[in-house]
Amino acid sequence: MKRTLIISTGILMSIISYHTTQGQPAQAKVVAVIDGDEMYQVLPPDDIPAIRQPQFLSGNEADKQMSDEEPVIALRIGGEARAYSLWQLDHHEIVNDFVGETPIAVTW
Repeated sequence: MKRTLIISTGILMSIISYHTTQGQPAQAKVVAVIDGDEMYQVLPPDDIPAIRQPQFLSGNEADKQMSDEEPVIALRIGGEARAYSLWQLDHHEIVNDFVGETPIAVTW
C-alpha cells in the first residue's frame, strides 16, 4: 500500500510539473545588466504592500498568539521596545513605524 501511494504521488507530481511548464513564460522586463547578468523586474512597483500602521500585542497576548519559534526583528529606542514578526515581513517586506517620535523603516 505504501509503495503504491509513493508511486502514485510521483506520477501525480510529474503530471503537475509537466502541465505547469507548458504555458508561456511571463515576460519579465530587463532593467539592468550587471557584469553580463541581466536583472529582471518581475513585479510592478508597489506590488508588495508595506505595513504602514502596525498593530502590536502586549507581551501576554503575544505569548498566546505567537509560536516560541517565530523569528522577529527586535528594536528598542529609549524605553519603547518592538518586535516585528519575520513571518509577517515575508509577505510585506517593509514596516513603516514610529517609536516615540522617531520614524523607522523595518525591512526584510
